[in-house]
Amino acid sequence: MTKLLRPGAAAAAAALAVAGVATAVAGPDQAAALRPPDTAKDPRIPFERYTLDNGLEVILIPDNTVPLVAVDVWYHVGSGVEAVGKSGFAHLFEHMLFQGSQNVGSDRHFEILRKIGASPNGTTNTDRTNYFEVVPSNQLEAALWLESDRMGYLLPLLTEPSFRNQVEVVRNERRQRIDNVPYGKERLALADALFPEGHPYKYTVIGRHEDLAAASVDDVVAFFKTWYVPANATLTLAGDFDVAEAKRLVGRWFGSFPRAAKPKLVQVPAPVVAPRRVDVADGLAKLRQVTWAWITPAQFAPGDAELDIAADALAHTGTGRLYKILVHEKQLAQNVSAFQASGGFSSTFTVTVTLRSGVDQAEVENIVDAELERLRKEPVADREIARVAVAFEARAIRGLEDLLTRAETLQTYNHYLGDPDKVTWDLDRYRKATAEGVRATVAEHLRPDRRILLVTTPAAGGGK
Repeated sequence: MTKLLRPGAAAAAAALAVAGVATAVAGPDQAAALRPPDTAKDPRIPFERYTLDNGLEVILIPDNTVPLVAVDVWYHVGSGVEAVGKSGFAHLFEHMLFQGSQNVGSDRHFEILRKIGASPNGTTNTDRTNYFEVVPSNQLEAALWLESDRMGYLLPLLTEPSFRNQVEVVRNERRQRIDNVPYGKERLALADALFPEGHPYKYTVIGRHEDLAAASVDDVVAFFKTWYVPANATLTLAGDFDVAEAKRLVGRWFGSFPRAAKPKLVQVPAPVVAPRRVDVADGLAKLRQVTWAWITPAQFAPGDAELDIAADALAHTGTGRLYKILVHEKQLAQNVSAFQASGGFSSTFTVTVTLRSGVDQAEVENIVDAELERLRKEPVADREIARVAVAFEARAIRGLEDLLTRAETLQTYNHYLGDPDKVTWDLDRYRKATAEGVRATVAEHLRPDRRILLVTTPAAGGGK
């Protein structure tokens, strides 16, 4: 399934953990039997998609199994639209939408939702910003009213104090998640090394302190009027509702908004990276860490799934090639991870090794380089592909039991592929992958002459 449902390396590892179950019952001789599957047994998600006159896209996913409804709004804007000097703006704006709107009142959004038993939140990535809540089905109209009010009536309640409050909240979030955690500097240094000045991925979604501090209320107003228009949003409802009644409520709360032009997203080409080494001194780190990184194909593009398979072949806990050599056999590493972090313009493939204290770093680098070269030259085993295919299929089916995950899944396919009905297509990217296809993709994109090597060394007092 789409990697937007596992936005980090840790989440990816957890999502793929189900592969251990598959390999316990399927040995090498059985691997071929796992592919191709009977796609007729793939889950089918009934939905209806339509568009209001003002351009708001609506996806309805009825399911009366439990008396709940997931209300999920995607604005098709993320940090990928940010200009130089405006980094972190999309994420900042996510916070602003929880601050209050004209008819709801200041700081009452969460309060109202919690009183009706809802679980609200929002997230931002490079490509979209989402806002969601799961409510009892008899409270659907309350949730639609809240989403409607901040879509149409946010600006009248926007004040300088409320804006500055959220700027500081976002800056503090950066301190908690990046500035004051071990290896947090690595994330910033890696983005800086991979992307040139002017590229929107250069400063990460969280942004730079100086850009956030320099932001103004006028900036927020301009951002809202450009990107937070109905024509740039998709509202998805998943759960216990009558379709005709849901349409009536959506029309009531969103249909009167005027139509505004859908903003044009300018595609940013993937940069060509020259090989180099970047050294980072980290006073919070206790162990050395080495990361190999490349620019790779975008979300759902050819090669994206093959690189997921390559990452799993290298670093799957217990069975990955590098994991077995560096963690189990030679005990040179505390941990090994590999991840294809997919984005709308381009993706980043990383291999990260946290070294044990006192080991020879050159030996570790030689082992990783040798295994990468092996992947470039030799096809992976069928069982390695099958392990990923089974894991993704299991995760997809289990995930679709949850209403919000169901809504997010169809939102993702709709956003990137223009069609919510892509479950089988997505699973087939892994189930139909070939060993030669994985090898060729690795050889094309994980080239030594396109690699960034990032070395994090504990600063004085941080360890060895």
